Amino acid sequence: MWFYLPSLFSPSFFPFFFSRMPEGPELFQASRYINAECAGIIFTGKVEKSEVSKNPEVPFESDAYRISAVSRGKELKLTLTPLPREGSKGRPMDLVFRFGMSGNFKMVPVSDMPKHAHLRFYTQGKPARVLCYVDTRRFGKWEVDGTWQADRGPCVMLEYEQFRDNVLRNLSDKAFNKPICEALLNQKFFNGVGNYLRAEILHRSNIPPFEKARTVLEELQRGLQVSGATLSRKVKLKRENPDLLEACHLLPMEAVNLGGGKGYDPTNREDAALFVEWLHCYSVPGMKSLRDANGRTIWFQGDPGPLAPKGGKSQKKKIQPKSKPAVQSSKAPKPRRDSTSSPAQKEVKGRRRLKLENGVTQKKEEEGMVKRARAPKSRSQKSSSDLQESSLLSSPPPARKRRTPAQKNQTKASAIPRSKRVKAS
Repeated sequence: MWFYLPSLFSPSFFPFFFSRMPEGPELFQASRYINAECAGIIFTGKVEKSEVSKNPEVPFESDAYRISAVSRGKELKLTLTPLPREGSKGRPMDLVFRFGMSGNFKMVPVSDMPKHAHLRFYTQGKPARVLCYVDTRRFGKWEVDGTWQADRGPCVMLEYEQFRDNVLRNLSDKAFNKPICEALLNQKFFNGVGNYLRAEILHRSNIPPFEKARTVLEELQRGLQVSGATLSRKVKLKRENPDLLEACHLLPMEAVNLGGGKGYDPTNREDAALFVEWLHCYSVPGMKSLRDANGRTIWFQGDPGPLAPKGGKSQKKKIQPKSKPAVQSSKAPKPRRDSTSSPAQKEVKGRRRLKLENGVTQKKEEEGMVKRARAPKSRSQKSSSDLQESSLLSSPPPARKRRTPAQKNQTKASAIPRSKRVKAS
């Protein structure tokens, strides 16, 4: 599962990056951290589980016990060993952890216990401290009285010879019909390899991610059979040009030893910066990416290989430009008008708008008539206007009605002044 991440080279990105899924190096560092922090420390009381965790309760209680840890691939075993006391019948308990996407351990004062501490082991003495299993996303699991999972192969870091032999003896397995990038995530054969490790292993070995796994690994098998070089020559060649299986061992060891490790503490930005500089391919700007059949993103350079998904478009990682900070205006924002109004108010607004629209329309029509009158006439327009004028001139004037003698006398009488009419009377 991949989602878009900010630039790896941004300092604000470091804490986010280390919340990604832990791989073999992270589990190994966790065991080393626990052994260093818990050396000579005596723990006491019950093991406490958070209320929100869905993992099982740990039925362990002792007045005094010690804690040690060991890792194997993507698993970590925590051993709780009661101290020998008179009348004590306590027995050791093993807790096997699988970290999921964000699991890690922290030893802190009780007052500074992290928010997502889902399993807690308290120390004796004052000030009291607590070893916490912290899991922000809660995908991690623990198993009480657990053992290493039977379907996981030897660890690529700590059991290299067994790991190599397990792969080369089982090349007929159907897991190797898949692209090499998908086979590398199969914990039955590559216990401890995860998403960032597979990208770095394939890139530094110059192997296309979607080459068939069996094709790649059979070449290693044939090379061992036909090689006639001396032992010293073989050792020198391996150091100078490690093959794919050797890279599966060497690169995790490099990641572990980067200035104190890959940054086991997510708040340690110095370790985070060292790890980012160590990366050559994984989420590096300029590299291409595709999703495999399981939906996981694989980073690579060059040709993806013959088994690349059809229709999949490779995308290059781009450096995100820094966003400019928003400038706050000194002006106070204008208050928003209330959009709610009664039906009567809406009707009045509609009438006003209609009147305004009618007025604008009428004004536009008048302006258009004036423009047409002022505009020079074309030949067709002139001929039509001339015909109209000639028809008006040729038509006879309207006939005048003849007046009767009574109407004529009435007209004359109205024309005589009032004074004369009085005298005449």
